[in-house]
Amino acid sequence: MTSGEREKAAAYLDETRDRLLRAARNLSPMQLQYKPAPERWSAAECIEHITLVENLVLGNINNTLKGSVGAPATDMGDDALLERVTNRSVRTTAPERITPTGRVPHDQLLGEFASTRRRTSEFVASTNAPLRQYAFPHPRFGQLDCYQWVLLVAGHGERHRQQVEELMAEAGFPRAASAR
Repeated sequence: MTSGEREKAAAYLDETRDRLLRAARNLSPMQLQYKPAPERWSAAECIEHITLVENLVLGNINNTLKGSVGAPATDMGDDALLERVTNRSVRTTAPERITPTGRVPHDQLLGEFASTRRRTSEFVASTNAPLRQYAFPHPRFGQLDCYQWVLLVAGHGERHRQQVEELMAEAGFPRAASAR
């Protein structure tokens, strides 16, 4: 990872973290639970999912870095990847292992997310591994190098932050904040 790549990844991780925290920090438990339809996720489920994915990806990156250095051919460029990840017009279904279950109490959701993002940011700030030389496949986007996976988790958080804001704009979204 070049110094420019490190700066880009760190800035994007911080920016997307801050946007999500701003969007969700004052939501009441009722607002966090709101679902406009049974098949749609609540804000709480979005935040739990973001955290599950980021923990999984960081673990996968660390495991991949234990293997042999290769010269992976990625299936798309960084900008194209981020455009696809953040594009909310394409809906997908999460695999069961990263589907939210409600296991995290509402008052701990943002703390868990922030803690996970801090670990990812610390990894980006401290790693000397050649992230571009290691890769593993994404089920939708194909082969991604480990640097692209870092960008993906930030973009993934951004995608679901947009989803939270879409929920908040729904006519049925509870407007009166109840006591936490």
